[in-house]
Amino acid sequence: MNHKFLPDVATALREAGLADNMTLSFHHHMRNGDFVANMVLEAAAQLGVKGLTIAMSSLFPVHEAMIPHIKSGVIAAIDTDYMSGPLAAAISRGVLEKPVMFRSHGGRPRAIGEGSLKIDIAVVAAPCVDAYGNINGVQGPSACGSLGYILPDVEHAAKVVAVTDFVSDEALRHISIPHNRVDHVVRVDRIGDPAGIVSGSISMTRDPLALAIARNAQAVIRASGLLRDGFNYQTGAGGASLAASTFLRDDMRKLGLKGGFLLGGITKYMVEMIEEGLFENIFDVQCFDLSSVRSIRDNAAHQEISADTYANPKQKSCCVDFLDAVLLGASEVDLDFNVNVLTDSNGMIIGGSGGHNDAAAGADLTIIVAPLVRARLPIVVERCTTITTPGKDVDVLVTEQGIAVNPRRTDLTDRLKAAGLPVRTIEELREKALRITGKPRPMEKGDRVVGLVEYRDGTIVDKVYAV
Repeated sequence: MNHKFLPDVATALREAGLADNMTLSFHHHMRNGDFVANMVLEAAAQLGVKGLTIAMSSLFPVHEAMIPHIKSGVIAAIDTDYMSGPLAAAISRGVLEKPVMFRSHGGRPRAIGEGSLKIDIAVVAAPCVDAYGNINGVQGPSACGSLGYILPDVEHAAKVVAVTDFVSDEALRHISIPHNRVDHVVRVDRIGDPAGIVSGSISMTRDPLALAIARNAQAVIRASGLLRDGFNYQTGAGGASLAASTFLRDDMRKLGLKGGFLLGGITKYMVEMIEEGLFENIFDVQCFDLSSVRSIRDNAAHQEISADTYANPKQKSCCVDFLDAVLLGASEVDLDFNVNVLTDSNGMIIGGSGGHNDAAAGADLTIIVAPLVRARLPIVVERCTTITTPGKDVDVLVTEQGIAVNPRRTDLTDRLKAAGLPVRTIEELREKALRITGKPRPMEKGDRVVGLVEYRDGTIVDKVYAV
């Protein structure tokens, strides 16, 4: 066996030089099925290490186990792109003394590359490793597909530790991370539950309201003039977004069009479109379901890309720059078209930018899809509780009650009206929502800052306050 292979996680951390106040990074491709981050932090605690910064591309309910390590001082800071579940709630209530740095999926590799996020040890949850230390995410019992979010970490970290539950008897043909980037490998019983990759809503909706939003969104794309051969597209994994993709597929069939690439977090619905020949390629930074894991393994047109290639604004170019249209969600949209996807109306942390402001900045047409009212609260607000994506990057808000176009896009307003679509001002949508909900009480913000919201270029665009 290669000398890189070590008997346990604690030994690997010692060999990598783990010490107080270091930064450990992790990826989130196992999503809510991840076992590795918790496993490594437990080993670090047993080694008596304190003051760690945890840089993980996203954090999920499974990472509730980090809360005791915050309270004991093992974890002193967190750097992430997205956070949900009990850990997010604890951060919202002030459990961590230092504010969390919330980045975008493109801002994170930018920060790593420029050195503002310096990684001492990158820990890779590695679904498959061969005897040389090569890694991929498409083989083994914990296969998660693309490993795109950890690739910048591996490139720049001082040390790289792979934790795996499957060592291939044969040299890997599909290699995501080559052996010359890997310092140490540890084999454990399980690195995670691949079923946990399926986190959140990634099934087709039957909700009439969401279907109405989806129809309006696809009508906007059709009327925009962008739907043509070579059309490049990204959508989210929510019910309305997935339904809009189905309507897009219908339009492309009718028009006899062939698109260029599909981008972002990939689902089976995107896989079906490429298998049907409606698009040339999928560029995949993250698989959202097991169908996409199988596709990236077997289909050469389904390509793994790094977070750098996906959305780093400091690269010579990145994939989001070539998007024709993107569909994105929102917890709030304000009268200036700023979007919040990080907190709810009470200021509790429920998510994060992820690729939201990256794709919004890059696409020719950025469409926000959201119901006019959610949980008896208006989606259109006077001012977002937390700004994640600035209004300058947003073109259209699509609801079931009408479509609002950013005033700077008069060209788009004219096209949508000419197509007979229900165009309204955003103020009209807000008034319509308030007639349904009444005016909500203003949120009372605490004095303590628990999060800093970074735009993709490194600018701090907002702060999150304790609730």
